[in-house]
Amino acid sequence: MKLGIAVLAAGQGTRMKSNLPKVLHHLAGRPLLRHVLDTAQELGAANICVVQGHGDGQVSEALAEIDCDWVTQLERHGTGHALIQAMPKLRGMDRVLVLYGDIPLIRAETLRQLIATAANASLGILTATLADPSGYGRLVRVHDGRVRGIVEAKDASEAELAIKEINTGFLVADRSSLVNWLSRLNNHNAQSEYYLTDVVALAVAEGQTIVTCKADREEEILGINDRL
Repeated sequence: MKLGIAVLAAGQGTRMKSNLPKVLHHLAGRPLLRHVLDTAQELGAANICVVQGHGDGQVSEALAEIDCDWVTQLERHGTGHALIQAMPKLRGMDRVLVLYGDIPLIRAETLRQLIATAANASLGILTATLADPSGYGRLVRVHDGRVRGIVEAKDASEAELAIKEINTGFLVADRSSLVNWLSRLNNHNAQSEYYLTDVVALAVAEGQTIVTCKADREEEILGINDRL
């Protein structure tokens, strides 16, 4: 099985209050994105593609020593749109794992568990249960526990906001299925963006097998949003 990894790193990070691209801010002496790419390389992927945005080529220039492909998301219309930019670079891959340039503490061990759990499924999702899930997309299940979809916090009902199990954003899927789902995304939502999470509803509608895996440590899935 050939594993391809897409790292979404195009966010501007306005809350960082800096002209430096968000993913180049340092944590423990290294850029945020470097932490993620080091973890990605531990997984033995056949190809790694990073989607950069804010700062144009500044990110790829700063991390030029890393063996990966780079693409630029010139117009940023959401996570689904970002992943679409990476898919041509991941041709020939059997599976695609999605990581994020501003979530630096995710462990290779957790990602291996996700990949293994989803080995016989079309789609695998990494989730977490948080005491305070504010701001996160909620994982919605039917009565028997099967995944029905993911609803973003800004689009959620009161009942959905009460759900504690959240979508971390990390997922692994068959590349061919992912290409199909991405081509069918729309931006009919509160932010007028193409949500990557909407591929879950598309997979459900097709009757595809969807599995979930929970992160053991909350800090693994926390994104960096400011410099404090």
